[in-house]
Parts: sequence; C-alpha cells; structure tokens
Amino acid sequence: MPSILITGSNGQLGNEFRVLAGRYQQYNFIFTDVAELDITRIDDVKNFLSENPSDFIINCAAYTNVDKAESDHELAWQINVAGPKNLAEAATSVNALFVHVSSDYVFDGKGSIPYTEKDQVNPQGYYGITKLEGEKAVQNSDARALIIRTSWLYSSFNNNFVKTMRKYGAERGELRVVADQQGTPTYTADLAEAIMHIINKFEGNCTEIYHYSNLGNTTWHGFATEIIKLSGIDCSVYPITTDEYPLPAPRPAYSILNKSKIQKDFDLQIPDWKDSLARCIKLL
Repeated sequence: MPSILITGSNGQLGNEFRVLAGRYQQYNFIFTDVAELDITRIDDVKNFLSENPSDFIINCAAYTNVDKAESDHELAWQINVAGPKNLAEAATSVNALFVHVSSDYVFDGKGSIPYTEKDQVNPQGYYGITKLEGEKAVQNSDARALIIRTSWLYSSFNNNFVKTMRKYGAERGELRVVADQQGTPTYTADLAEAIMHIINKFEGNCTEIYHYSNLGNTTWHGFATEIIKLSGIDCSVYPITTDEYPLPAPRPAYSILNKSKIQKDFDLQIPDWKDSLARCIKLL
C-alpha cells in the first residue's frame, strides 16, 4: 500500500487531508506536525523517513502570518525555505514524489491578467520572499516535485478570513473591508482533493510548477459580502481602500492565478469559488 506523508497536518490544508483519508483507503496516510516531525532539522527529516518510508510527501507546513513575517525573519525562513529544502532532499533519497504548496505572494500584484506559471516573480514582502526561496530550494534539488501555488485559503478549520468575517459580522453588524485587491478565494478541501487527483498522474522527473485556486475572482470586500450573505448574518459590508487599512506587509493588488495548465495536464475540474464557499459555510 503506497504511503503519503503529510507535514503540517494540524493546519488548514493538513486537516483536509485527515478528512480525505477516510475516502482514500488505498493509501497509508502518515500525519505529522512539528511535535512529530520538525521539518527545519534535516537529520530529523531523514531519520523519520528511514523509519516511515513514503511514496509521496505533501508539505502542508508553512509560516503563514504575512505581517509577523516582516519582523520574524528567522522562523519564517526556517519553515518556508529550510523546511521544503530538507523535505525535497529527503524525498530524493527515498524516491518519493514531493508536493510543496506555495503562494500567490511570489508575484508583485502589478499585473492585470491572470498570472501563469511562466510570469515574472517579484515578491514584495518577506513572506513572499520566503515562499519564492522555498520554491527555488525545491527546484534546485534533485527531487521529483510539484510546486502548487495557491491563494486566499480558507476552510472550516483553524483561523481564516471566513471565520473572522462571520464572527465580526455577528458581533458588530457593520464591516469595512478592502475593495481594491483582486484575487480568488480557495477552499482548502478543493485543493486537497486536487492534490489527491494529480499525484498519481504526474509523470515528470523534475520539478513542475502549477497554479491552483477556485474559479472566478473577487475582492476581499466581495468575498466578505458573500460570506455574510450565505451565513444569513444581518450586517452591512462597506468597501474601503488598502490605504485606509494599513498593515505591516504589502499585499498584491492583483493576484488572480491562471489555472489552465493544471486543468489541461490533469483533466482537472475546478469548482467556482462561490459554490465552494457555500459548501464550507454549510459545514460551519
């Protein structure tokens, strides 16, 4: 029975794989988080894999606090760069396919048409820099690897934009949300399902980059409005500009990803963001 090692399994995406494991019983899932496996320590990674041989390694571990990364350089680098480098190296030694999840923050957000995998990268904040350097570390390894860039993740697990809007919407009855940043919300359940769909279809021997988010696009204001509407919360959502809500880290003004490559290569059906959001809110 093929084994799948999941790192960062207590996070949003990792938890979705826990849910999926029941449906994919042809695989032996090995779930780890930092307590079981510290991906920043190469010896720990190699020892773990020697004791738990895996055919696939899916890295869901990431430092995702975009604003805190601006000051917490060391930890962000260790998790987002050293971690994937160690996992890619270990994957090579056991001939596992390595799947690494990256971010729309590798782009500067100055574009106006959906970003393809070949478009120029130019991260603007430290989080984006570490995600790009993590990609490079995987590419510079000898691993068979898939790098999947995604955007605006949310789920029924942990803290995320959907839960925050529902909480504040119910408490305050009025929200002000940025309306000049465009992107696509991505339901982590769909991303996990997509990864399971493609891991056995990938036939490359080097690193390949793919973009995955739900279909369609919106702004944070549009996203918040839909969350409040689907949740049946009585709350007004007003648009504001990025300048009216300053944060430590810069945000891409435009981060819509072009998904045609992943759709074509893997015959992948991708749900629309509004349909997926409705599914998530039903769960909540």
